[in-house]
Amino acid sequence: MTTKFTFFLLLFFNIAFSQNSLPLIPQPKTMQIKDGNFSLKKETLIVADEDSFEAQYLQKAIQQQTGLQLKIVTASKADSKIILKQMHPIDPYWSKERYNISISPKELIITASFNQGAFAAIQTLLQLIPLDKKETFVLPCLNIHDEPKYTWRGMHLDCARHFFSVDFVKKYIDYLAMYKFNTFHWHLTDDQGWRIEIKQYPKLTEVGAWRNGSMIGHYNEQRYDDKRYGGFYTQDQIKEVVAYAQQRHITVVPEIEMPGHAVAALAAYPQYSCTGGPFEVGKQWGVLDDVFCPKEETFTFLENILTEVIALFPSQYIHIGGDECPKIRWKNCPHCQNLMKTERLNDEHELQSYFIQRIEKFVNAKGRKIIGWDEILEGGLAPNAAVMSWRGTEGGIAATKEKHYVVMSPGSHCYFDHYQGDPKNEPLAFGGYTPVEKVYSFNPTPKELSTEEAKYILGAQANVWTEYIETPKHVECMIFPRMMALSEVLWGTSNPEKHADFQNRMIQHFSILDKKGINYSRAIFEVTAEVMPKPGGKGVLYLLKTNQSPIGINYTTDGAQPTNQSKVYSQPLEIVKSQTIKAIYFEKGTAKSNITEQQFHIHKATSCLVSLQNQPNGNYTKGGGFTLVDGIKGDKAKFGQHWLGFSGTDLIATIDLGNKQKINRMEIGLLSSPSSWIYFPKKITFWVSEDLMKFEEVKTFSLEEIQKCNGQITVDCDKKNIQFVKVTVENFGTIPDGQPGAGNKAWLFADEITVE
Repeated sequence: MTTKFTFFLLLFFNIAFSQNSLPLIPQPKTMQIKDGNFSLKKETLIVADEDSFEAQYLQKAIQQQTGLQLKIVTASKADSKIILKQMHPIDPYWSKERYNISISPKELIITASFNQGAFAAIQTLLQLIPLDKKETFVLPCLNIHDEPKYTWRGMHLDCARHFFSVDFVKKYIDYLAMYKFNTFHWHLTDDQGWRIEIKQYPKLTEVGAWRNGSMIGHYNEQRYDDKRYGGFYTQDQIKEVVAYAQQRHITVVPEIEMPGHAVAALAAYPQYSCTGGPFEVGKQWGVLDDVFCPKEETFTFLENILTEVIALFPSQYIHIGGDECPKIRWKNCPHCQNLMKTERLNDEHELQSYFIQRIEKFVNAKGRKIIGWDEILEGGLAPNAAVMSWRGTEGGIAATKEKHYVVMSPGSHCYFDHYQGDPKNEPLAFGGYTPVEKVYSFNPTPKELSTEEAKYILGAQANVWTEYIETPKHVECMIFPRMMALSEVLWGTSNPEKHADFQNRMIQHFSILDKKGINYSRAIFEVTAEVMPKPGGKGVLYLLKTNQSPIGINYTTDGAQPTNQSKVYSQPLEIVKSQTIKAIYFEKGTAKSNITEQQFHIHKATSCLVSLQNQPNGNYTKGGGFTLVDGIKGDKAKFGQHWLGFSGTDLIATIDLGNKQKINRMEIGLLSSPSSWIYFPKKITFWVSEDLMKFEEVKTFSLEEIQKCNGQITVDCDKKNIQFVKVTVENFGTIPDGQPGAGNKAWLFADEITVE
């Protein structure tokens, strides 16, 4: 009874807290609500420089939201006015995006030292004004003092795999502005398409912008269509987008991929490869073997391209990719091998570093800096390069220790091509599982860093890779509502302990998205669950929750479809036998969510103590060793949930069954997804012991046997007086040439170790 009361008390407290907040995202740094109200009406005036873009933007936005047509004047004594006021910064180190908003009954004053701050204030103000058509809007009197924590608050869009119109790119920039992002990372070239006009090399778009088919479905299915697909942006269109973003104080950072992800360019100009071609623009996703050859004529080619790119983009940084560069062509290329000898390079990783450093010197000479994915660390980091850390946070940590600037973008929290809910209820995605709550929990500054090292963290960004995202509506569904969570993380006002408050504000924004016709994922309305060990007994505890009312979840335990007449959830369910739980959320008798379904397989090792010799990677460690004995077998479509992930290390798990007993069978589940660098292990060995001192080998499985079983390994045995079970799983090792991530450490993903 006490547990039940505490459970509801916590839910009530979280909901009550959230109802006291204004629906602002990102939440301001400080806000004080005062007595009284300000009336926004047709007589309200905007007092500002009439030529101010910010004033004109505010005028237009208020008209679109409310229908009110406010006038801009340079001075007024009217009783209702919005004043855009500029002040000289007291501190020269003030953020350019710092602003104050003061609302009193007769005037609303926006104060900022720079236009960036005024624009950020306008976004906050627009969130206070309902999206409705009426004559008067009442705003609360308040004081807001606000500025961001991070200087790089980014969103990325891959227009190489699938092409998006200029109109949608502008709309995407509008979305960034709504939530105070200030960097748009525009991925313009890849194996599957070249999207930017380069006047000196017209074949880049005549040939490289078009492919003769695309993959259909997931990578592992290896299915293709034969439809010609492509498109590109003219230089005039690029200028148009850059100017549009600049007005909204968003920096556009272009990405021109090198030395890998270059097949679209090589299809147009094969002479800059190692083999001479011919090549076809990539039809399949993933990584292709052919890359730029580090010849002098190749560097001239790339420098000429970058000269035109730099002229179009005024950004401080130019992104040069640097990720997933296969080395097989370089290993077999006489020129590359001779170059390595001449330059005294030890291996192809150092050759890649040589390549990046050559490009960096050129970009630096143009007054710009390079930024690249964390593979540019391999073989030695270019002197002035910044690193975008995507394979976890380790690359970013290493770069800060060398005093290089870093943008964090780990796949675990910032890849918005992952699922954010149950795949059966979501559009096609790359895989993985990155819900809103996980994004909101992200901290771009790793705790391992010292105060001095932390200064090199510029911020973070989310990446939207579009292999499986073909339409603007699909893009919207992948970024919303997750970008709201990331915006608050990067503004520096997120608090994972008050996630319920954030979700309440986020849900209020859904009506804005609905009225604007913006698509978004409804995954947060699903019934979500958490599995915990059952103290002192066999089985597990299964906690269900929604982001709505704590009352309204109905469930079944026999696999039947739940209705509003099914059992009402009130406290964690004790699962002591194998069964299927189905749950759904009802509100006033109407189903508000899809059905959540979970199969449990309870066995002798369920909830037993698990000891791991090597810890899983921090991005895939939810539940720790308990994940291997929680009664849930991993879903191959959601390898970010219910799986443990080991990067380059082995899984060595020992399970204490609690007492000596007979066992007849053992199982383990393993995952293979080469496009995500996940490989079956080299071998698996099962062991048993009576006393933890001496282990007896039961059986070893080779890689071929594991592949034949598709990773679901079962061993029959007839052993008595066994208390300890050990499973050793040897990581695949280095990813081979010709595969995505070639040369990197393979991931090992394992799940439920079953003992019967």
